[in-house]
Amino acid sequence: MNRLLYCTLFCFLFLLAACEPDQPATETAGAEVPVSSDPGIARLTEAIAQNPENADLYAQRATMHYDKRNYEAAIADLGVALSIDSTNIPYHYNLSDVYMEYYRSRLALRTLERAAALDPDLVETQLRLAETQLQLKQYEDAIGSLNEATRIDPRNPDAYLLLSQVFEETGDTARAIKAAEEATQIDPDMIDAYITLGQLLFAKGLPRAEQYFDAAVAIDPEDVYALHAKADYLRDIGKLPEAIETYRQASLADRQYVAGHFNAGLLLMELDSAARAYEEFNLVIQNDPVHIRGFFFRGYASEVLGDTAKARRDYETALRFAPDYELAQQGMARIGGQ
Repeated sequence: MNRLLYCTLFCFLFLLAACEPDQPATETAGAEVPVSSDPGIARLTEAIAQNPENADLYAQRATMHYDKRNYEAAIADLGVALSIDSTNIPYHYNLSDVYMEYYRSRLALRTLERAAALDPDLVETQLRLAETQLQLKQYEDAIGSLNEATRIDPRNPDAYLLLSQVFEETGDTARAIKAAEEATQIDPDMIDAYITLGQLLFAKGLPRAEQYFDAAVAIDPEDVYALHAKADYLRDIGKLPEAIETYRQASLADRQYVAGHFNAGLLLMELDSAARAYEEFNLVIQNDPVHIRGFFFRGYASEVLGDTAKARRDYETALRFAPDYELAQQGMARIGGQ
């Protein structure tokens, strides 16, 4: 059973590594926006018909389309807004955000470059540029944008934290640590900077890494990101009971954050505590009734406990959500399901 467990966990972790590629796209502006049944969008459409030269109305409607993940319509509306008021920097920011969400990162970059050309002395623009350049692995350009940000505001902690990420990705761990330390000195309550320091120091095998995870949690004991990062660290150094408890704390701090219960369940399976793991996966499903992996692993815990009827129900549910889910298919095959 241990061999099966480890194979299952390995497959699960491997699947998590998948990511969606950036897709090619062409810019659109002023395209016709389809009629929407949403009353808020309908009201804005009526207002635009009455005042078609009001750029802000298009921007407002774009935000509503964005919230509904209607990215083409959002891009079209922001294109019209910018054709009316091409110097409006927030419109550029919003359009860049839509492009990024729509996997058009290079178009997002070009949009921010236009914003920087309009006003190169805005820190937010330089930070946004650096984030996008970092995602595109344009490291030298990202460093240039961050140098501009620190020229404008020499004590901007976000710039130093981004600089730390650039150095980390380029393999310069020493400079990455120094930049993250600078961020914490500027803003002693910057949780993300302490987490970054802990991760960097742990990667170098330095024992003082734990104090930075503790510092992040001390700033806000209910910050789920800080708790999760500390739990990951405890897991990686082999303190599994402490890691389980910290994962659980993360989900207890925010009931919608089911990753804590889920990871606690995985570690409990590793510790051969299938009954306790079942309860954690059960909490995952209670708080997220369409959590496919939650159903599979709750079923797997039932299988380990010898309750094949419960296991079959959970495997069948997982397969209803995802008919090609290989782990659930394998589970059904093991217990003799169809």
